Amino acid sequence: MVTHVPATAPGDERGALLAFLAEQRDDLRRTVLGLTHEQATSRPSASELSLAGLIKHVAEVEQGWVARARGEQPAVARDESNWDECFRLVGDETVEEQLAYYEKVAAETESFIRSVPGLDDTFALPDQPWFPPEGRVSMRWLCLHLIRETARHAGHADIIRESLDGRTAFELVAMERDTDRG
Repeated sequence: MVTHVPATAPGDERGALLAFLAEQRDDLRRTVLGLTHEQATSRPSASELSLAGLIKHVAEVEQGWVARARGEQPAVARDESNWDECFRLVGDETVEEQLAYYEKVAAETESFIRSVPGLDDTFALPDQPWFPPEGRVSMRWLCLHLIRETARHAGHADIIRESLDGRTAFELVAMERDTDRG
């Protein structure tokens, strides 16, 4: 169930940033390993967060940031009226679809970051209060922001997974390794 983006060469700065991001994505994806749809969409804590919802959210956020860096609109328009839908599966959405979408987004991010002339290149942000006040950010900032966003939610996912069945990140890594050998 867990999928992997091709490994990047961490020998240069781009490669290192992309490798750290890929590692955090894998940590997040791994949290749904071996779970049913019901488990992956359940909310076992006081929070409204579920594992499937976190994967959906992080994929949407990553796609949106890369779209802005390209000068495009995000694929999914979110505002106050539908913001909650980026944290939960809606309608007939499935965990597998979200994982596949996340893999596609990850590949597009890697391709884009590898194609930009330099990590110091900048792009404009919309004038909205939740974006950095400078109005422009660099590609390096984008990579670091995506790492931070993904790592934050991977940590949330670790807690949710452990609440569901007691499995920790170490156990999930071993479980994934055994599945891959399988």
